[in-house]
Amino acid sequence: MPAARPARGPSGGLAMTSGVIALPARPGHARGMTTTDAAHRTDPALATRATVEAFFAARAAADTERLTRLFADEVDWVLAENPVVPWIRPRRTAAECAVQFEELAAHTVAEDARGSLDTLLVDGTDAVLMGHLSGTVRATGTSFEGPYALRLTVEDGRITRFHLYENSLSIAAACTP
Repeated sequence: MPAARPARGPSGGLAMTSGVIALPARPGHARGMTTTDAAHRTDPALATRATVEAFFAARAAADTERLTRLFADEVDWVLAENPVVPWIRPRRTAAECAVQFEELAAHTVAEDARGSLDTLLVDGTDAVLMGHLSGTVRATGTSFEGPYALRLTVEDGRITRFHLYENSLSIAAACTP
């Protein structure tokens, strides 16, 4: 996957290109911080944000092994089933969840992948991310786009809930020859 090209989204939030979302660094916090730092053990919101940042860093690096470690052994995964979209299917285990990103990359054109992160809200163990995404399905050459919302729950530094809401109609239409 090509390196991220940071940009601003349509509403001024951070944007992603090439399928990578870049989260802003918190002032005074090093990028290499882990969720095991003392402050994160005492403040669930800090631990959640650090795990979200680690998730997107692993995603940007296409590091399936690291993604697998970030997902809990069992995950409450919600991404509306869509039989015409090859990367969307039910998932439950850490490995199944992590490989979804490889499947997405295999079926889409990396150079056309775009997304913005306009809002990141963290409340204790829950994080909600909202933005816009777009891309092109490799098999059809057809583009898709639309808003998304992602709800994550983090417990003990691992993602236990992954609920993604996106424009599934646009994605299905792009996958249909």
